[in-house]
Amino acid sequence: MTNIITQYKILLNAVPELIDISGYKNEYVAQKLQMRPAYFSAKKQKGNWTIEEVEKILRTISNKDVDDYLDKTFIKECFTGDTMSAATFEKKMGWK
Repeated sequence: MTNIITQYKILLNAVPELIDISGYKNEYVAQKLQMRPAYFSAKKQKGNWTIEEVEKILRTISNKDVDDYLDKTFIKECFTGDTMSAATFEKKMGWK
């Protein structure tokens, strides 16, 4: 149950970087949220998004790069410890 809360906290902290990774300009995302760019910029710096705003942002910026970054971040934060790349794992399993 607390894993959901942990993932939401990770998501909230990652919003500014996700916007940057998405390739969309702040002005575009602000427009989609129906916010003035200056207000959007202030919220982006402070990270005080509402749940509805986070949802709208994610719908607006969703692409493969954003999804990959989120997956990597969730795995890294939720499963602490040693990790290995997929290539290393496949080699150890004898798959390649």
